[in-house]
Amino acid sequence: MVFRIKHEPGGQTFDGDENETILGAALRAGITLPYGCRTGHCGACRGGVLQGEVDHGETSPFVLGEAERAQGQALFCCARPRSDLRIESRAPALAADQPPRLLPARVERLERVAPDVMRVELKLPGSEAFSFRPGQYVDILLSGGRRRAFSLASAPGGTTLELHIRRIRGGEFTGHVFDGLKLRDLVRIHGPHGSFGLHEASDKPAIFVVRGTGFAPVKAILEAELARGLRRDLILYRGGRQRQDLYFDALVRDWAAAHPAFRYEPVLSAPAEADAWTGRTGSLDAAVLADFPDLSGCEVYACGSPALVTAVRERFLDAGGLPAAAFFADAFAFSGDVVRPRSSVPVEAE
Repeated sequence: MVFRIKHEPGGQTFDGDENETILGAALRAGITLPYGCRTGHCGACRGGVLQGEVDHGETSPFVLGEAERAQGQALFCCARPRSDLRIESRAPALAADQPPRLLPARVERLERVAPDVMRVELKLPGSEAFSFRPGQYVDILLSGGRRRAFSLASAPGGTTLELHIRRIRGGEFTGHVFDGLKLRDLVRIHGPHGSFGLHEASDKPAIFVVRGTGFAPVKAILEAELARGLRRDLILYRGGRQRQDLYFDALVRDWAAAHPAFRYEPVLSAPAEADAWTGRTGSLDAAVLADFPDLSGCEVYACGSPALVTAVRERFLDAGGLPAAAFFADAFAFSGDVVRPRSSVPVEAE
């Protein structure tokens, strides 16, 4: 059955099938709602159901609890319509000014920057201009209609697209990247996708909390902001078990040395003796709250696993007084060979 959905505050209307998520129906109709992981882990697509009924689907109780459901909240990447609806959501950080396109790309560079992370640079055809916003991602298309989603790690305007691909145990595609992919190989990409990004209208301090290849979209954001001159304080809290997990650490330290408004706080949870680590240790959320016990005047951008995103959101809202509307996330969800499923087909990525 097809239902009519009205989106506030813009007043746009679109049709949604009972077997289709509200987000999927909106994007199919050309209406941009905020979204990130499309798995119900990051909370970026959270909005209000003002009228009508929905099936909430499978959502984490830490991202959307029973009390929030009772108050009319829903995750539009999971919820499906069960009647005509009137919904509301906040404006996405990134405008949908560049519709996704299918393009060929050639592997220009392969560099292992950590034991389990490969930096991949893709060269687009010389005649093609590819516009995107820092924080967005692309799908790599494989046979059988499969896709793998990866955040763009480079700022817009360059001649190549940079991806950070983490090797996933049992992951067919990520295994190929490490063991079979070669320079000048051709791949097909589709994008850009996603609405994660820095809210440029705000002047509040922006705190980035990242782990693993959650660094990729933040690297793109920071490169773009540093290039045009910082207009607000940016603080990066970056976690790893050991020093080797902090790939591009020297680059980020150089940024911090050159830009007083940018601060870098690396945190290791289990440094090796050989690391000779003299920096901070422990958890990322504890490090942030030690420096910012009151987060009510800040924005937080969390990138990494669903566990990281869920933990920092819960802790920062409860212990730090962070407003829910000031928390933004890009969660990289893993489930065996299916990773970060941002589309209706199987997806593996980080």
